[in-house]
Amino acid sequence: MDFSSNFFDVFSIPVAWDVDLNGLGIRYRALQQEFHPDRYATKTEVEKRLAVQSASLINQAFDTLKSPLKRAQYLLELNNVNANQEAHITTDSGFLMQQIELREALAGVSKTQDPWVELERLKYEIEQTYIKLQGEFQHFFSTDALKLAFNTVAKMQFFAKLLTEIEHLEDELDDA
Repeated sequence: MDFSSNFFDVFSIPVAWDVDLNGLGIRYRALQQEFHPDRYATKTEVEKRLAVQSASLINQAFDTLKSPLKRAQYLLELNNVNANQEAHITTDSGFLMQQIELREALAGVSKTQDPWVELERLKYEIEQTYIKLQGEFQHFFSTDALKLAFNTVAKMQFFAKLLTEIEHLEDELDDA
């Protein structure tokens, strides 16, 4: 396996936003089987180490390409845009207000009369916005508007975190 390959090359797919996730999964399982370290148990130490490194690269590439947020960040990095969002501050006041409102709504879910209904409503709203942002990223990226694509990734990151927080809240409500 060529370790200098980009993640798209690992799966022999074009570098693009649109990824056939079903095909990606099939290719992932085939590569995992081919490079699984157990298949190299009787090989030399070098071959064993290469199998472990290959399996690790395959896992990292799959994890990146299957995630809309990570794929968007990776595409930006391939285009020499530092996709690190931690230091990025958005000036979109509408987005900032939306963040505050959604965080307050999420914090108040457990205090509502029917937390599950409220959580599902909130989750649906957040998922729809996240999908919309993915479409915006695709548009900006495909038209080489990389600064706008970068700003969209910052927003995607917020919504991905919110979805993770919703999963945690679902677990908490299940345990209650």
